[in-house]
Amino acid sequence: MKRFLTATALLSALVLTACSDPGAGPAANAGPGEWPDPTAKLDGVELTIWAAQNSNTVPKEVVSAFEKATGASVKIDTIPDPYEQSIQTRVATGDLPDLAFWQPTASMLTAINAPSKLQSLEGAPWIDELDPALRDITGILDGTRYAALVTSPAVIGVYYNKKVFAEHGVTAPPANFAELVDLGRKLKGEGVTPFYEMGGDRWATQWAVQVQLADAVKDGFWEKLNEGKESFESPVMLDAIRTYQGMVKEGLYNDDIVTATFEDQGDALMSGKAAMVFQVNSFFGQLQAKADTAELNDTIGFFPISPSGHVGMVIPDQSNALVAFRTGDATREAAARQLLSFWMGQGYADFVADRQTVSLKSGVDSPAGVPQALLDVHASLPDSVGSMQALAVANPDLYINLADMLAGEMTPEEVASTTQDQFEQLAKAAGK
Repeated sequence: MKRFLTATALLSALVLTACSDPGAGPAANAGPGEWPDPTAKLDGVELTIWAAQNSNTVPKEVVSAFEKATGASVKIDTIPDPYEQSIQTRVATGDLPDLAFWQPTASMLTAINAPSKLQSLEGAPWIDELDPALRDITGILDGTRYAALVTSPAVIGVYYNKKVFAEHGVTAPPANFAELVDLGRKLKGEGVTPFYEMGGDRWATQWAVQVQLADAVKDGFWEKLNEGKESFESPVMLDAIRTYQGMVKEGLYNDDIVTATFEDQGDALMSGKAAMVFQVNSFFGQLQAKADTAELNDTIGFFPISPSGHVGMVIPDQSNALVAFRTGDATREAAARQLLSFWMGQGYADFVADRQTVSLKSGVDSPAGVPQALLDVHASLPDSVGSMQALAVANPDLYINLADMLAGEMTPEEVASTTQDQFEQLAKAAGK
């Protein structure tokens, strides 16, 4: 269930894209096309949407409504994991869908060569209807909008078991990261596993490190990293890695940290075996498969955390957004824009109701059945800062290196230096 492309895979895809598409195709940054009426007739037009295994059901109902309204035929193709790598390989060889779910961060838009491969979504009719705090939070590369945000972006923070907190007299979330660690020590002393990590599946190991960077990110850490003025070996990053290792060595995590899985993590939090996890929205999706909204509201809470307070980190993933490809077929390109316009226009209220997800539009209320933890995640967005995936020009294998550290195969210093080397290689391959 790993959500993030490895640095090796991303580097290969970037090189493949560069080799196979040296300036070919339409001129970069071509202007957007017109936006058709959302229900204009499209009899005989066939569209294809690429989706991952965890996003292929997301468009089902809205696509069905669009087909009934327009006469178009829309096929949803499930692309096998690793999703991002599979798509980049196919796109680089000229195999293009009309639309695809895609992580709308600058680095991943760069990886897919957005200026030549994707339609510009500038001037989209739904943009002004989005919550102002979310309007420009993601989906933009070098000043051009390429992705349509359809669901609330993921946020890195702390999911906790409300019942465990109550049983141990914890009446409010800790005020900052230092107090969070102190809370972990209190719970450990009272016989509770404070934090649960999924070191076997690896991809979440980076969250406990990234939340410690929130204050530095406010001061421009990722921008400085992109400019070579900071690095993964800088004190702020290295100290965060060392703190994470220190928490593990202190026994604040599960004993099976090296082998535990994503599924184990969800079970541990729901059952109260562990009090807290550092995670993102996809984790809550797992919990929703285990319990109904009433049980989740009784059991699971969420709070963002940072060194100085409650600041989350935004990390949009591929299930949050769609991109429209420049296929060279003007009719299909216009129809793809029309589907996005329908989805985010008159079809949006039914979409969020069907998905029981948070609404991004000021004029559309979130459904009554959305769990409170997800509403709290969404409410944290306006004060959140960008994650490595959102703001760094390249995303190295920090999580893999951290998992190796948990297994005793790397020191914090080696994690930092290896991650920095990977970052430099990826940035160079991307032309940054």
